[in-house]
This record gives sequence, structure tokens and C-alpha cells, in this order.
Amino acid sequence: MELCIDFGGTEIKLAVIDDGGILGTAGVPVSGDARDLIAARTAARELVARTGASPTAVGIAVPGVVDPASGQMLHANDKYDFLRGFDLHTWAREQLGLPAAVENDARAALIGETSTGSAAGERDAVLVTLGTGIGTAAMIDGVGLRGRTGHAGILGGHVTVDIHGPACPCGNVGCGEALASAWALSSAGQSTIREGLSVKDLFRSDDHTEIREGFLDVWGATVVTLIHMYDPSVVILSGGVLRAGDAVRAPIETYVREHLWSSVTAPRFIVPPEPEYSVARGLSTLARNAPPQTPEEQETH
Repeated sequence: MELCIDFGGTEIKLAVIDDGGILGTAGVPVSGDARDLIAARTAARELVARTGASPTAVGIAVPGVVDPASGQMLHANDKYDFLRGFDLHTWAREQLGLPAAVENDARAALIGETSTGSAAGERDAVLVTLGTGIGTAAMIDGVGLRGRTGHAGILGGHVTVDIHGPACPCGNVGCGEALASAWALSSAGQSTIREGLSVKDLFRSDDHTEIREGFLDVWGATVVTLIHMYDPSVVILSGGVLRAGDAVRAPIETYVREHLWSSVTAPRFIVPPEPEYSVARGLSTLARNAPPQTPEEQETH
């Protein structure tokens, strides 16, 4: 039985999972500072008490680069900058009494969907989450890509789509995330027509057709690049905006088929029926299989 904590863009999402089944969930708004750790601890304790659960480990997802050795954040966006270098393993032991597995959120979501989710059994897959930013992850021959320092596969949203585009906080220019994400809509210098506009709003009416079509083209170009890099058999499209279903998936798939390298076999596109649980399912798998981290845990493992 595992406790799962996902530090998301607007909400900290929690779940208790037992043998693949979700026993209970909870969520708290993100403050963007160290108060989020207190909120996560309180919500976790309340969820465990409410469900009567006895988790043996906790999986923690963060929207940033995770060091494979220490499990610490090497880089995060401004909202979670307070977690940079923070020891979440020690925090979990001291505040929750549990050993922890820590992972990038998109990579955890990919593990969730390819283990027990919509792409179960797939061994060559790419996942793209669309929303606050553009999160990506990749798997080749059943192995999730991590790389030497944990960056491999997760920076697909920071591939240049427009060389003359805006500067991105990552240091690059014209990134997909800088052009087509929630924070891109609200960033300084954008047209006043975008004030208060959310990514989901683009697909709720036809009031912003030009902006919506621009976003879809950027997302399509991003997916084409990921397919050219990783040659997946499936592309999993996830994130809150995918509640719009075919209004998002179909234009992206069309763009991909029109721009893909001629000899590449087009992958299958999947939209998870429950994208809100992708990360939690992956964290459950990671926490259940995580190696012991302390001498005490090693003795009881």
C-alpha cells in the first residue's frame, strides 16, 4: 500500500493506492512557498486517517529535474524553487514515517500509464502533458530514459519551435512551453486579450480561435520532434486540457502525420480516460519497488 503526493502546478494531489486500486484522494491548493510542505504533510496524515490505510512507502512527484542518486530537485520552476536541493527522503521519514521514492512528475505519469494505465504493456512510449507547462517523458524498450544527470526525456517542452520566439526562463528561446502553455498566456508582454485566459478556456468556445490554433500547432511540432528523437509506438497525451478530447488530440495527430519523417511509422495516440491519476499510479509503482535508503530500512527490507 502506497501514499502518493504529486506537487502539481496549481494543486498538490494525494492518493492512497493498494494493489493498483485507489482507496482515497485529496488535494490542496499550491501556495508557492514552504507552506506547501506543511499542507502536504497535513493532507497526507488526514487522508491516511480517513481511509484507515497503512501505507508502507510514499511516492513523491515534483515538476522539475530530479537527481537520480539523491532524489533531490536539481531545478524547478519559480513556484517550487524552495524545493531545490531539499531532501524529500528525509522529510518523508521525519514527517510521515515512511521511506520515499522521488521522481519527475511527467516521468511518473509515463510509468503509471505504461504499467497499469491506458498504455499498459507498451515498451516504447512518449508522454506529453499539456497545461501549466509542457511536461514530457520517454521510454525505450521498457526503460524510462533518465540520462547521466536525470534530464533525459523530460525537456521536450524546451525544444525550440520558433527561433525568433520569446525567451524562456530555461535559457532557450522559442520553446514550445514559452509559446503554448498556461504560463505563456499570462507572461509579461502578452496581448491584453489573454489576461485571465486559461488553456482550458481556449477549447470551451470559439472566442480565441487564432490563439487555440497557434497552441495546437506548437504542440504538434513538439510531438513531431519527440517522435523523431525516440521513435515510440504510442504517444500518450495527458493533462487537464485533454478533457476536451478529440478537439485537442485530433489536430495534434493530423499535424504529426503531415510533418513526420517519411519512413517513420506513425505511432498510436492515446488519451488516458483518467489523466488525473496517471502520476499517482506511477508513484505507487515506484514507491513499491524502491530500494531501501537507510540502514534501518535495509534491515527490514
